[in-house]
Amino acid sequence: MRLHNTLTHREEKFFPKDGKTVRMYVCGPTVYDHLHIGNLRPIIVFGALRKYLERFKGWTVLYVENVTDVDDKLIERSKKTGDSVEALAARYTEAYFDLLRTLGTERPTASPRATEHIPQMVALVQTLVDKGYAYEKNGDVYYRVAAFADYGKLSGRRTEDQEVGARVALSEEKENPLDFTLWKRAKPGEPKWPSPWGAGRPGWHTECVVLSRQYLGEPLDIHAGGSDLIFPHHENEIAQAEAATGKPFFRFFLHNGMLNFHGEKMSKSLGNFAYAHEVLEKFDAETVRYFYLSRHYRKPLDFSDEGLEEAKKALARVETVIDEIEAEPAPETGEEAGPAGQAFLELLPGFRARYLAEMDSDLNTVGGLAAIQELVAETNRFRSTARGSDRQVLREAVALVRELGWPLGLFQEKGRVQKGLEDELIRLLIDLRAELRKKKEFALADRIRDRLTELGVELKDTAQGTIWT
Repeated sequence: MRLHNTLTHREEKFFPKDGKTVRMYVCGPTVYDHLHIGNLRPIIVFGALRKYLERFKGWTVLYVENVTDVDDKLIERSKKTGDSVEALAARYTEAYFDLLRTLGTERPTASPRATEHIPQMVALVQTLVDKGYAYEKNGDVYYRVAAFADYGKLSGRRTEDQEVGARVALSEEKENPLDFTLWKRAKPGEPKWPSPWGAGRPGWHTECVVLSRQYLGEPLDIHAGGSDLIFPHHENEIAQAEAATGKPFFRFFLHNGMLNFHGEKMSKSLGNFAYAHEVLEKFDAETVRYFYLSRHYRKPLDFSDEGLEEAKKALARVETVIDEIEAEPAPETGEEAGPAGQAFLELLPGFRARYLAEMDSDLNTVGGLAAIQELVAETNRFRSTARGSDRQVLREAVALVRELGWPLGLFQEKGRVQKGLEDELIRLLIDLRAELRKKKEFALADRIRDRLTELGVELKDTAQGTIWT
C-alpha cells in the first residue's frame, strides 16, 4: 500500500514499523459545539483507512482520537452561555459519541480527554524548558522556534519567510513573534491547573504530543487530520516532540482536503455551514458516507444537497440489486452452476483485485467505489439472463459487494427485516396472492399488493417468482 506522506510530499510504501500493529492518531474534536459537516470528513475517511488496514491487510490498528475539553473556544462559549466549561465539554462530548453511533462509525481504540492528562503536559513543557527549547515570561511559557532547526519541514514554511499576521500572535513577551504558547497563565474565572510557572492551562499543540505518545507508544506510524492542521498545529507538534525526545515523531502525516459549502469556503463565523447531526436527519448515514468517499480524500469537496441526492441514487442502485437477489428463494443445496454461472464466477476475483489496487493507491475510494459499481452492473446483466442453478452464483457476487463495502461502511445489512417471523408472514401473503391470481380473483390480489406497498413492502413479479423488498 502507498500513502501520500505530507512530511515527505510524496507517495510512499506504507507498512507498520513493527510489522503487525498500526499506531494511528487522528486529531479529534474541540467540544464547544456540535460538529459541522467539515468535521465529518476525517472521521469517515480515516475510519475507512483503519477498517481497510484491518480487513484487507490483516494488521491490528490502534486508533486514538483526542477530545479537546479545555480551549479558548470552550472558554468563550462558556462566557456567552453562562454554562461552565466542564458542563459544555460533557454535553458536546456525548453529542460527538452519539454522532459516531448515528454515522455507524467504530469508536476509537481510545478517546483521551485533555483535562485528564494535564500533569503529563506540564512534564513535557518542563522538559522543553530544561533543554532550552522553551522559556517562561510572566507565567506564560513559549516555544523557542529558532532553537529547532527543522521547523517548517512539514508545511514547507521557512521561518525567515513567515510574516507576522493572522496566524502569528504579536506579544511583547515573546523573543520572536513566531514563538508559540505551550502554557497559558490563568485569567480570572478560567479553568486552571498548577504548574512550576503558576496556575494555568496547556496550549493546544502540546495536548496531541502527550496523548499520542502516551496511548500509542512507539513506533508512531500515522498522524492524520484536515489539511488546515498542517500549519501551525502539526508543525508545532513535531517541533515539541522531536525537541523533547531527540527522535522522529510520526512516520506518516496524512491530510484530507477541505470542504466547501455550496461552492464557497465553509466558515462558522460567516454562518456558512451545516451541523452534521442535522444533515444526518435528512440523509441516512450510508448516503452521507458514500458522498464523502466519492471524492478522493486529499481533494477539496463541495458539499451540497444535490451532491447528497446523487450519492443517494448511486447507493440505491446497488442496494436494489442486493435486495432483489437476496429476496429470491435460496437455491437448492448441492446443485452446481452451469457453464454460464461458472464463467460469471471467474469474473469476481478480477473485481476484487481492482478494488484492492485502487484502495492501495493512496486510499483511492473513488476507484474502489467504481470497481464495486461495475461489479454490481455486471451482476445485474448476468441476472437478467441467468436461469436455474446459474442464479445461485448471484449470492456470491452480493457477498463480494458486502466484503468490499465493509471498510467504507457501505452495502451492509441496515436492519431491514428479511428473516424471521416478519419474513414468513410476508411470504405467506405472497403465496396467498399467487393463489388468488390463479383463481382470477385479481381485485383481492391487488388489494394485498397495495396494502403491502402502503406498509413499505414492494412486490416484484419476476420469472423466478414474486420477490419483495
